Amino acid sequence: MATIPPADGDEPVMPGATPKAPSPLSFPDFRYYWLARFTAVVATMAMVVVIGYQLYDTARTDYGMSIREASFQLGLLGLVQFVPLAILTPVAGWVADRFERRSVAIFSNLIDLVIAALLGWFTWTDALTLPLLFGLAALHGVARVFSGPAMSAIAPNIVPPAVLPRAIAMSSIAWQSASVVGPAAGGLIYAAHPASVYVFAAILLAVSAFTISRVRPVLPPPTEVRRHPLREMADGLQFTWRERFLLGTITLDLFAVILSGATAMLPVYARDILQTGSEGLGFLRAAPAVGAAVVALGLAFRPIERDVGVKMLWAVAVFGAGTVAFGLSTNFILSLGLLVLMGAADMFSVFVRGTLIQLNTPDHMRGRVSAVSGLAISASNELGEMRAGSMAAFMGPVGAVVIGGAGAIAVTALWAWLFPELRRARTFAPQFKAGST
Repeated sequence: MATIPPADGDEPVMPGATPKAPSPLSFPDFRYYWLARFTAVVATMAMVVVIGYQLYDTARTDYGMSIREASFQLGLLGLVQFVPLAILTPVAGWVADRFERRSVAIFSNLIDLVIAALLGWFTWTDALTLPLLFGLAALHGVARVFSGPAMSAIAPNIVPPAVLPRAIAMSSIAWQSASVVGPAAGGLIYAAHPASVYVFAAILLAVSAFTISRVRPVLPPPTEVRRHPLREMADGLQFTWRERFLLGTITLDLFAVILSGATAMLPVYARDILQTGSEGLGFLRAAPAVGAAVVALGLAFRPIERDVGVKMLWAVAVFGAGTVAFGLSTNFILSLGLLVLMGAADMFSVFVRGTLIQLNTPDHMRGRVSAVSGLAISASNELGEMRAGSMAAFMGPVGAVVIGGAGAIAVTALWAWLFPELRRARTFAPQFKAGST
């Protein structure tokens, strides 16, 4: 791990006293990192919510599709974003472990900036089509696959290990608060002037690229032996597979969210069930992040320390139950409240899972393991959207959401039995075997 510079304003510690871990924000590099993450997520969330609404509205209006047919198109949108993730994730993890991680993140932001500019132009000229939206969404997936592992692997190298749990919580605050601002801003700006939302996103992505460039270079950890890139990519998968604790932690999220993902159906709920339009969709997309931001803020100041595995399992079960209730709701305010609850439960699970993964992974493997974890998260989101869209084509959006939520509860119970290591995790203490590579 790289040497950590002293935090701003460190106070002397009296002899014999236990030093208190400083705030992550007392480190200048982390402040730049936090701002870069916040602005990038605001931009991408604004883009994602508008792309989904434009695709659904285009399918309904320009192509004359029914609700079920257009819902299936939303499922396909998740699939086309997942394909580049599935193909490129091993490459992205290897890149994050072999190249300067900050530069990788900057390059990914610039790719997304170009995509935002193209979407803005085609929206301005009223030239959007379904194939065009699918194609640009796939390119957006390419940018995300390289950004995720690089950004995740930067944080442990710019703060001391004792500060890392709070740093992860603070990073989650950046993500979740941006997830509140991004969708709401995207929906409102789109309602006022459709093309302007992409100008807004492009500006923020430029800011993100600049601020991450202010972080000191995060060089990849040295290795004694350089092996073939394909062999090193496979090492990340093999390490995750061998470490049952990591495997159970990562796959719990994968299968629970594949089943319970309701995000793909939000345009359907906004347009045809709750009838709130693009403005309402922005608030629906932002609502989970409100609950998540509140939980992240609490965890940043008072992170949990005991029975972390059991609490993670309960959080996933609550998320599934909230999904069932949301699927049945026809009241906009109630739906918002349930989404807030789902976001709070998800944030709790994300905090525990993210901390466990980072602290249970050797530094020289962090890029590749982060890529595996990122693939699982993306697979759960995008394949969850495909699952929801496909089921909605046959049984309607409500049935797809309700059955998915019930499935997430079942997966949680099954994983608690299949991976007792999760239930036994009392603290965040590293549990990977010494000498694992």
